[in-house]
Amino acid sequence: MKIAFIGQKAIPFYRDGGVERHVEELATRLAARGHEVTVYVRRRYVATKEDIWRGVRLVRVPEIPTKHLGSISSTFFATLQAVCRGQRTEDRGQKSIFRLPSSVFRRQGYDIIHFHGVGPSLLSWIPRIFTRAKIVVTFHSIDRFHAKWGPLSRLVLWLGEWTAVRIPHATIAVSHEIAKYCKKRFKKNVHYIPNGVEIKKPPADAELRRWDLQKDKYMLTVARLVRHKGIHYLIEAFKQVPDAIKGEMKLVIVGAPSFTKDYEKYLRQLAGEDHRIVFTGYQTGETLNQLYAHAYLYAHPSESEGLSLTILEAMSFGKCVLISNIPENLEVIDHSGVPFEVGNTDDLAEKMASLINHPEIAEAKGKLALGFIKRNFEWDKVVAATEELYKKLSPRR
Repeated sequence: MKIAFIGQKAIPFYRDGGVERHVEELATRLAARGHEVTVYVRRRYVATKEDIWRGVRLVRVPEIPTKHLGSISSTFFATLQAVCRGQRTEDRGQKSIFRLPSSVFRRQGYDIIHFHGVGPSLLSWIPRIFTRAKIVVTFHSIDRFHAKWGPLSRLVLWLGEWTAVRIPHATIAVSHEIAKYCKKRFKKNVHYIPNGVEIKKPPADAELRRWDLQKDKYMLTVARLVRHKGIHYLIEAFKQVPDAIKGEMKLVIVGAPSFTKDYEKYLRQLAGEDHRIVFTGYQTGETLNQLYAHAYLYAHPSESEGLSLTILEAMSFGKCVLISNIPENLEVIDHSGVPFEVGNTDDLAEKMASLINHPEIAEAKGKLALGFIKRNFEWDKVVAATEELYKKLSPRR
């Protein structure tokens, strides 16, 4: 099949993003299975100069580079290209709703055009009307709940939720909670296909020296520095844990701001002069793997999520996860983690101190986490389920 992905910033992405990592794994693995995969990318985010990357064709599109217009403008240009390249040679003699001179088309013949995110889905009606491709949307997160958006943006994102469920031939939800939300709010059944994670071999620990870290002597969180990720709760709770309990334990915060420099400044002020709170900035690849692999535990205090890839990554390294008790987080742990009341720093500090005092519990939870990941979230299973959905939508291809 010929498959196009629209809505992600880029692959490979020069920063870490859950949607971008999801698309990267899905696209490259589908290409390895013999499909012709095209990913539309925003020029300033793509971390390669190549046009073919790991078997995937990259098509660079322009954008209006602002917080509110960057995503929708790049989606618009990508959608136009996908439509204008979407007519199959064998369809020329058949009826079509939309027809341009043959010189405009490049015979790309997409069988599937797959939008990622509720914002980009606002434009999914265009290829639905003007091409013969089957349209798929992945509902990654209920974005309008994120603190960074104002009232108008929230209204637009709500409309995006409607289009994500009502316009495409099929909608994928990455969590059971999102699937329930779609059923309750829009009276529509969607397909549950979760995020995935790759089980990696334990890496070395040489990179830890950059921040004077020791194996099992730090707690880790990995997230964009945006308010709804709740990093301020984590810092406040860590500072509440008595020094006699913390000992040499550090808190490592991995991530960079996303149009949120003020929030990053606030976090650093909140941390103050405490040398045990370490900001590493954005990290990826081997360095990030080492930070995951040698952490004592992983903490994720977010107020809203879709299905957190960072929680899955930590669990894939056999780490106990300390997470806020929002439904999207709880569904990924299956008793292999420790929840706390979202936004409650006292409860978070208490759970944090208890896990520091009881390493046998943290170790046992970590082993449960790794087994749960292997059974439910390996990428090969995720890709197979997505491929099967594509085939059902477009069997003649």
